Amino acid sequence: MRSLYEAVLGIILAVVLHTLLGKISASLLFLFNTFSWVVLYFSLAKHEVFGAVMGSVCGLLQDSFSLGVFGVGGLTKTLLGFSTGYTSRKINVAPPVRNFVFLLIVSSIELALWKFLVFFLFRERLAWGGGLVFFQPLTTALIVTLLFQIMRRVREEGS
Repeated sequence: MRSLYEAVLGIILAVVLHTLLGKISASLLFLFNTFSWVVLYFSLAKHEVFGAVMGSVCGLLQDSFSLGVFGVGGLTKTLLGFSTGYTSRKINVAPPVRNFVFLLIVSSIELALWKFLVFFLFRERLAWGGGLVFFQPLTTALIVTLLFQIMRRVREEGS
């Protein structure tokens, strides 16, 4: 039950941060994807099924904030959560450098898949945010790596 409360809190924080970043500057939304942070964190911590469910919820919430096609974010974030959780169970991604590289790769794949689906399936014009979107996987990997390491240390000290 505690995992459910943590997940709901994570989603609420993602929505609040997404809204605040959008109010500060719309271009920050190209650089920071708060919903991916939540999906990646929980898929690393709770593995593939929890990551896939978080991906579905966060992706559909992110789609509801956008004016684009509804469902593409849900699909890509579900795949992101499942693949990250599954892979993290098969290989050790706990060390910070390995964690960062792994998250950079999966974040880049998720962004590329999302752009591919939006452009080729729905023929919508892609928003690049003046090139800021290319830094999104980098910022996502950095923030989630830091968050994961901090939370790991907090849990170790609490035990």
